[in-house]
Amino acid sequence: MNARKAGLTITLAVIGALIAYALWGASQNDPDSFPLDAIVALVSLGVTAWLYRQPFAGGVTAAVLAAVSPVATPVASFAAFHTARRRPFREALVVTVLGVLAQAVQGIWRTPAGVSYGWWLLLMAAAYAALLGWGTWAQARANLLRALHERARRAEEEQERRIGEARRAERNRIAREMHDVLAHRLSLLATYAGAVEYRPDAPPERLTEAARVIRAGAHQALEDLREVITLMRSGDDDNPDAPAGQTLADLPGLLAEARAAGQRVDFDDGLDLDGMPPALGRCAYRVVQEGLTNARKHAPGQAVTLQLTSHPATIVVRNKTVPGESGPGAGTGLAGLTERVTLVGGELEHEIDADGEFRLTVRLPWPS
Repeated sequence: MNARKAGLTITLAVIGALIAYALWGASQNDPDSFPLDAIVALVSLGVTAWLYRQPFAGGVTAAVLAAVSPVATPVASFAAFHTARRRPFREALVVTVLGVLAQAVQGIWRTPAGVSYGWWLLLMAAAYAALLGWGTWAQARANLLRALHERARRAEEEQERRIGEARRAERNRIAREMHDVLAHRLSLLATYAGAVEYRPDAPPERLTEAARVIRAGAHQALEDLREVITLMRSGDDDNPDAPAGQTLADLPGLLAEARAAGQRVDFDDGLDLDGMPPALGRCAYRVVQEGLTNARKHAPGQAVTLQLTSHPATIVVRNKTVPGESGPGAGTGLAGLTERVTLVGGELEHEIDADGEFRLTVRLPWPS
């Protein structure tokens, strides 16, 4: 609203200055018409404010005034441009034609000095045509910019939606993995508890060992259940293709599958798996899996270097990029992976260096 008021103020100031100049010129050429010209000048200022809000009606009125006095010519000219910029082309064409006709009528009874009537009317018609074209171009450009901004806004919203869906899907994928692990753990507890129930005559050391396993398993089951509940609060998307419970212990099988598919993988294993929490092991497995998948999709035929180190605990996946190559997919794998790494307290970075090598680096918070 403030910008609109500022535009109206500037327009009134410029048109007012042009009207004053036109009034001075008309008084020099035809002093007897000064009273009429002064009245037209005042009315023209009011019409300027009106046509700023109602271009078509104000433009028609300005054309009528221009037929009476040359003082209204600045307003009629502005009306042709402003109507072309704000209204449909047919309305702008009507205002422009009326403006030219008004100049033709004005020239009949107030012949311009220093130029023939025919040349003067031709120049006025050319000027009005130029204003019509300028205003039409300005409107088309403004519409194009609005369309581009709207398209960019929708694309950004769509990308945010896809990233959000990827994060929710990743959370649910983790929750399903945890569900399978929890079910396995509870089945073991049931087995040990059943053995204690049906073999009360077992040696004391066997009963003590079974009780220790049950206690430790129950504690771990509670931790897994808490993690599942926390993750499931984030969404309810379904992704039936989620792997169930793989950890870094299953990494040789993953690498064997990749190599069997023709992918070259150089593996440098310097990671100590002792004491690694199961949730971190599953996260690390998914990091390697996503890194290999990205390389197959976006850099087919390129060798992949996989490094696992414990000082600090880091996973690095590197491969050369292939310009113009991009496999199918929504492009949200890294977004989901970032969500998974963040949930376990880790950090994820990815970049393409100056040599065109893509590097995925993940740091996970288990003791080295």
